Amino acid sequence: MDHKAYLASVAPQDRTRLTARSDAPALWHLAGHFGLIALCSWGIIAAVPGWPVLIMVQGIALSFLFTLAHECTHKTPFASSWINEAAGHGVALVLLLPFRAFRYFHLAHHRWTNIAGKDPELEGEMPTGLRGWLWHVSGIPYWIAQMRQIWSLATGRFEAEWLPIGAKVGAVREARWMLGIYACIAVSLFFSPLMFWLWVLPAIAGQPFLRLYLMAEHGDCPQVANMFENTRTTFTNRLIRFLAWNMPYHTEHHVWPAVPFHQLPALHDDIQQHLGVTSDGYLAFTRAYLARARG
Repeated sequence: MDHKAYLASVAPQDRTRLTARSDAPALWHLAGHFGLIALCSWGIIAAVPGWPVLIMVQGIALSFLFTLAHECTHKTPFASSWINEAAGHGVALVLLLPFRAFRYFHLAHHRWTNIAGKDPELEGEMPTGLRGWLWHVSGIPYWIAQMRQIWSLATGRFEAEWLPIGAKVGAVREARWMLGIYACIAVSLFFSPLMFWLWVLPAIAGQPFLRLYLMAEHGDCPQVANMFENTRTTFTNRLIRFLAWNMPYHTEHHVWPAVPFHQLPALHDDIQQHLGVTSDGYLAFTRAYLARARG
C-alpha cells in the first residue's frame, strides 16, 4: 500500500479525529520549550556552576525551534491562524530563516519529496565521505547559505522556481526587516555581550545536532513518490521527540501533513505496519550512514 491508498482508506471519523487542531497542546509544548530556554538563559547569566554546559543545551533548544517553524508552514500546530504565523515568524528569526520564503520551499519539498530535479531540498546534496560529512554537520554551510539567502531576498535578486512571483514582495519585505533586526543586535554587542552568550554562541554550538537530526529524515531513502519509502521514521526517546515537536515521526508527517504534531503518535499507531524506512535511533542512523558513505 502506498500513502495515497492509505489516505483513501481512512474512515471519515478517523480523519476528523486525526486532523483536529487545538491551541492547547501546542501552547503547553511551547511553554515547555521556551521554559527550557529561559532556564538555560538564567543559568548562563547567573554563571551557575557548570554554566558553559548550558550553552550547548541552550543551543540545542534554540536550533530545534526549527521543527516548530517547519510545522507552522503547514499551519497545523495551533488552531488559531494568527498564533501559527506569529510563532513561525518569531522562531524562524532566531535561525536566520526567512519564514515566508521557507514556507514555499517546504511546500515544494512536500510536493516532490526526494524526487531528483524537483525536490528543492536535494539541491544541497547529502555529504559523501567523512570530510564532507564533518563539513555538513558543522553547520557552517547552513549559516553561509542562510546569510546569502537573506541578503539576496533583501536586495530583490533572489530567484527560485518554488517561490511564486506574487509571494516575492512579502518575502523581500520580511528579509529587510530581518536584516534590520540583526543589525540592531550586532550593534548591541558593542555595549553588552548578552546576545552573544544567549544566542550567537549557543546557536552555533547547537546547529550540528539539528544537522544530524535532519539528515535522518530522508537521507539514503529511495527517490520514489511513495511517502512510505522516501521518508524515514526514527524511533527515539521522549526528550528528542519533545524538542523536535514529534517530527521523528517523519514518515507519518509526510504521509499526512494535515495531522497536527500532537496527533502524530496516534497516526503512527495506525500506519506503523506500512512504514518502509525506519531507524532505531539517530546514533544508529549516523553509524549506518557513515558506513555507507565510506563504502
